[in-house]
Amino acid sequence: MSTSASTALLRTPLFERHRAAGAKLVPFAGWEMPVQYPAGIRAEHMAVREGCGIFDVSHMGEIETSGPGALELLQRLLSNDVAAIPPGGAQYSVLCRQDGGVLDDLFTYRLGERRYLTVTNAANHAQDLAWFLAHAEGFDARVDDRLHDYAMLAVQGPRAREIVAALADGPLPARMTAAPLRLAIPDAGGGADGPAVVEAGAAVVQALVCGTGYTGEDGVELLLAPGDAPVLWDALVGAGATPAGLAARDTLRLEVCFHLYGNDLTVERNPIEAGLGWCCKEDTGFIGSDAVLAVRRTGPAEKLVAFALDGPGIARQGNPVVGGGVVTSGTLSPCLDVGIGMAYVPAARAAPGTRLEIDVRGKIRAAIVKQKPLYRKGS
Repeated sequence: MSTSASTALLRTPLFERHRAAGAKLVPFAGWEMPVQYPAGIRAEHMAVREGCGIFDVSHMGEIETSGPGALELLQRLLSNDVAAIPPGGAQYSVLCRQDGGVLDDLFTYRLGERRYLTVTNAANHAQDLAWFLAHAEGFDARVDDRLHDYAMLAVQGPRAREIVAALADGPLPARMTAAPLRLAIPDAGGGADGPAVVEAGAAVVQALVCGTGYTGEDGVELLLAPGDAPVLWDALVGAGATPAGLAARDTLRLEVCFHLYGNDLTVERNPIEAGLGWCCKEDTGFIGSDAVLAVRRTGPAEKLVAFALDGPGIARQGNPVVGGGVVTSGTLSPCLDVGIGMAYVPAARAAPGTRLEIDVRGKIRAAIVKQKPLYRKGS
């Protein structure tokens, strides 16, 4: 990495924590992020599956939409039925172009009667914000960039809720809901580099605690003021959460077949092809709904499938599938100990059990289409 490139990268509030922990730092979507820590990807992955892992995902973007017309605007922008989100609820959706191509996949939290927070992928945040602002004209709604107002930590794994709950002043929200909570951190002082509030000897951090995640495990995601992130990170790591980087985040999400934008989702693909028809409610009239409905009715020419290699090797993004199709994501599964991935293939070859051949750098590898998710707890 050149010096000029390095200085141009953004850093999260936890950058010094990552560096002190010996993390390998890499450029990612304009940020300098930890890809792995000294223990290695497999150890981080298994910590999440068996105990508790903590990820710094402060590079993710946030857009707040508020005002009397906020719901109407979001209903036009997002593919899902935003009106169905209850107060304190969360919802997954995609953002589409008029032709149905996917611009991003998003989580939206309803913070109040007329206030919503949408989390964007880091690489797409600027374009998503511009899209929101461009389409807000004519709606009685306000769109605000909240990228630099939040840090975001993902605490995931069988012990995640237990560890976070020990600090919280109330019950943690259930899956797909969110709640503002106060997290008390004993023996942590306040001040310029930490929480501004200190009560009875404990630092008090205000956080939006969300019952969401990207690993296939139970857990929460925490949105909080950037200045509060280091002391909370320290408390959670001290309580048993293992720091995990981008590489483990990718292996975890791929085992449970969660989409990664830029790999499994692009503007060249529509939600039906990607298997995301469940989060598209065309009767809401979202941008691209007519195009999505047309593909739903006729059926997609290709479908995104999960696969496992039938033998050695690892398929990677861009590897062609013999007879048509392409791999979008691939890795070695730490839990299954086999090469896994996702690929777009002709619809006629998308059924579980179908045998595929994948050209991995000139060597043909046998693979089998599998039911999603590839990894199931206890299997």
